[in-house]
Amino acid sequence: MRIARRPGSVMLMLALAAAFAADAQEVPGQRPEVTAAAKQLQSKVVDWRRDFHQHPELSNREQRTAAKVAEHLRALGLQPRTGIAHHGVVAIIKGGKPGPKIGLRADMDALPVTEQTGLPFASKATASYRGETVGVMHACGHDAHTGILMGVAEALVAMKDELPGEIMLIFQPAEEGPPAGEDGGASMMLAEGLFKDFKPEAVFGLHVFSSVPVGQIAVRQGPLMAASDSFSIKVIGRQTHGSRPWGGVDPIVATADLIGTAQTIVSRRSDLAKQPAVVTFGAIKGGIRYNIIPDDVEMVGTIRTFDEEMRQKIFADLKNVSEHVAAAHGARVEAKVPDTDGNPATVNDPALTARMLPSLQAAVGKDNVFEPPLQMGAEDFSFYAKEVPSMFFFVGATAAGTDPATAPSNHSPQFLLDEKSLDVGFRALMQVALDYLHAGS
Repeated sequence: MRIARRPGSVMLMLALAAAFAADAQEVPGQRPEVTAAAKQLQSKVVDWRRDFHQHPELSNREQRTAAKVAEHLRALGLQPRTGIAHHGVVAIIKGGKPGPKIGLRADMDALPVTEQTGLPFASKATASYRGETVGVMHACGHDAHTGILMGVAEALVAMKDELPGEIMLIFQPAEEGPPAGEDGGASMMLAEGLFKDFKPEAVFGLHVFSSVPVGQIAVRQGPLMAASDSFSIKVIGRQTHGSRPWGGVDPIVATADLIGTAQTIVSRRSDLAKQPAVVTFGAIKGGIRYNIIPDDVEMVGTIRTFDEEMRQKIFADLKNVSEHVAAAHGARVEAKVPDTDGNPATVNDPALTARMLPSLQAAVGKDNVFEPPLQMGAEDFSFYAKEVPSMFFFVGATAAGTDPATAPSNHSPQFLLDEKSLDVGFRALMQVALDYLHAGS
């Protein structure tokens, strides 16, 4: 059953049509409907992003964000599915003409980071994370991704009668990883049948990135971002008075030795001529008082790889180091390496990426699209890319005049997004979607 066009959509469609002629030559190769839509919706995208930024929510806790997204999609006349993988929201835009099926994805969750940007719409939110009260911040830019896709959705709905094909809008929770003991993210959405009744030919996603100047886009064929795995290691000793270390087994000293020795896994045991790899300890917790040697010390960390054989070897090496170093100190370990199913490497389909490169160049100009080096950061967009050909690209987030090499990075409490990146991301995603749909019709 076809849904009647809402008055707001009619107004937007007319506004876009009126702007086409004036804007057609603004960027060489850019579709005039993209240029017009970007101008019409820019302020809305900014407002949505600021609202989400001021009200961030941790992974698997995105109730308000999901409700706002679903409300917007319903106002456009769509029929969103909600509650997928806890708080995922999905809607289908059906074009008026036959054509291909594609997916567009945005992530919605924030991080346990206390904001230090000083923005007038800075987050003051707090939440519980790993048993502690923490600040919550969109320190990675997912607020921008959500706002961009909401704008793209509105623009595509306004022109849907002329669109060939169908577009799946994927608003995903828990990209940063679900809390301990929970499932979530892209893998859970797929497990709950995301592509069961609608399997796209291609899926596209983007990420604002502090290492890229605003106005530029970075994309590469093949591997782009690393596989990400977490681990947890518990060193178990025997508690004693700090003045009598011989009366127990000191897990703190054993832990220090273990961490030092673990650095040789990458520096001396991994073939870095093949692909890069990283082993990082991110948190250590042990003891409560200055003069008590505790019973145990707990550690958590991450492993980043691109090659599956290297990935499995690092798992085995870290378990081996943990067990033997602890034993040398008279302690023992409980090592979970990895402790959950991690994300595979994010790999851009080479043929799809080559095909869509001109679309990205049309969004910002040919000279503003470049190939970045491999990124050790990870993305669970990788799960979609294992199901269908996909392309993921970076949108520059750092303001002109600021060196991206020294700008606060994604996940920093000072991460500062230049909102011009919202316009770039909108234009790029729109151009990619329209070029793919029209080429396949």
